[in-house]
Amino acid sequence: MAQGTFGTAINCIDGRAQEPVTAWVRANGQVDYVDTVTIPGADHALTQMTLDRLAQVREMVAVSVNAHGSGIIAIAGHHGCAAFSADREQHEAAIRAAVDVVRGWGLPTRVVGLWINDQWQIEQVV
Repeated sequence: MAQGTFGTAINCIDGRAQEPVTAWVRANGQVDYVDTVTIPGADHALTQMTLDRLAQVREMVAVSVNAHGSGIIAIAGHHGCAAFSADREQHEAAIRAAVDVVRGWGLPTRVVGLWINDQWQIEQVV
């Protein structure tokens, strides 16, 4: 087990989304470190990818939970996403669906959904 406390972020590859999500998970998950799994348009992708690809993502997240003791998994979608060009309502629906997918993995951790607005501020959706 790694030293310190950990959280996990499943986030878009967009570099603008990394810092606000990491800061939110640190503050709200009360953790020292945030393991990050990046996927273009992560919120939408988690509900659309093949079962093989989804299993790969689950494996990455499971390392964070099982080896680092991650106590929170945050799934983020953001304004201006190039990979999932959709309005806020569509992103929020995708975030909710993605949270359901990850909760279905049965990992012993809290799963939350985050929206990153056009000011790069975090709003909790789930």
